[in-house]
Amino acid sequence: MSTVIAFIVIFGALVFFHELGHLIFAKRAGILCREFAIGFGPKVFSHKKGETIYTIRLLPIGGFVRMAGEDPEVVELKPGYRVGLLFDKENKVDKIILNNKEKYPHCRIIEVEHADLEHKLVIKGYPEDEEDSIKAFPISQTAVTVENGVETQIAPYNRQFNSKSLPKRAMAIFAGPMMNFILAFFVFIVIALLQGVPTNEPKLGEITADGAANAAGLLKGDIVQTINDAEISSWSDVVEIIRKNPNENLDFLISRDGVEQEIKVTPKEQTIEGETIGIIGVYSPVEKSPVKAVSAGFTETYFWTKQIFVMLGTLISGQFSIDMLSGPVGIYVSTDTVVQSGIYYVMKWAAILSINLGIMNLLPLPALDGGRLMFFAVEAVRGKPVDRHKEGLVHFIGFALLMLLMLVVTWNDIQRFFLD
Repeated sequence: MSTVIAFIVIFGALVFFHELGHLIFAKRAGILCREFAIGFGPKVFSHKKGETIYTIRLLPIGGFVRMAGEDPEVVELKPGYRVGLLFDKENKVDKIILNNKEKYPHCRIIEVEHADLEHKLVIKGYPEDEEDSIKAFPISQTAVTVENGVETQIAPYNRQFNSKSLPKRAMAIFAGPMMNFILAFFVFIVIALLQGVPTNEPKLGEITADGAANAAGLLKGDIVQTINDAEISSWSDVVEIIRKNPNENLDFLISRDGVEQEIKVTPKEQTIEGETIGIIGVYSPVEKSPVKAVSAGFTETYFWTKQIFVMLGTLISGQFSIDMLSGPVGIYVSTDTVVQSGIYYVMKWAAILSINLGIMNLLPLPALDGGRLMFFAVEAVRGKPVDRHKEGLVHFIGFALLMLLMLVVTWNDIQRFFLD
């Protein structure tokens, strides 16, 4: 159960912060965001706040922010269509009732002659009580259409995604992956604040209860000055000597509270990957410092970003194997292993997955954020956007292929972990 909870929390957090990046920068650009969704498929939870509906959907395989203008707008009022109009205090159309008009006794019924809900924001028609005269009614920027009792806010062109400048559109798309890197950075900072940042001082960290150091009387905080008369200047020196001398008596000269002491320690023998080394049961020293925690956040984020790119290079270089990819099942199995190692390992695993999600989404593949950014790059070079229908077809095919790849990877994970 702990693995299930950890998997849901991690995956949910990664998707949430990714989509939150899209939402924040889309709203900053003035784009109408109709829905912020975690998951796909039928709605499990729905709550509207302001202009946006926040939903949790049944299939936890991603999320999306539905921005006005990315899909064809919902309503097209054709000539001859009868609608009801409700007005705001400025006498502008506030609600356009498409059906069940009898439920709105105060609405004004008109037969539509022409309607522009994007540019001029006007609806012209013949009022029911004045059928021989046509009238024009200005529409509010925040007007809604009402169909079957459900209100949908109209999207004037200046609130649509494609009306915004290229930099603003690109930023709204790039913000998703960017937020994954920011999330990882802050998770690494929290880990460093709680655990401390490893230092290279020759000072003993935590002592394990069953180790040789504890048996010999060494304590956390002891400063190692020499080992077998060899000068010690760093923690690396301590580790190197201990590793090279399993089952050998070592004379530690340490300083404890300003007083020097000599303590004999015999490292225990341990074999790791075929190599026999000595260990005494001491963790490396750490320092809890906000400044160093921030530095560690940068360092860890950079390190794991670099490692993931190295692995991507391996895939591209021709050494590809389907076993090198993991879907939700593979990630779940890995999460199960990490959970058994403790909360800090779970946090680190979440940060690494967040970086991985950010990088994968930046790949120039159709249907991914990187694919959309690639079309923006083409637009910048051409000086005009690619035909929306052609771009939409490319993204649709890319999405279908990605779903097929996910199915293949998931089935391979099931075979590897559960059927072999």
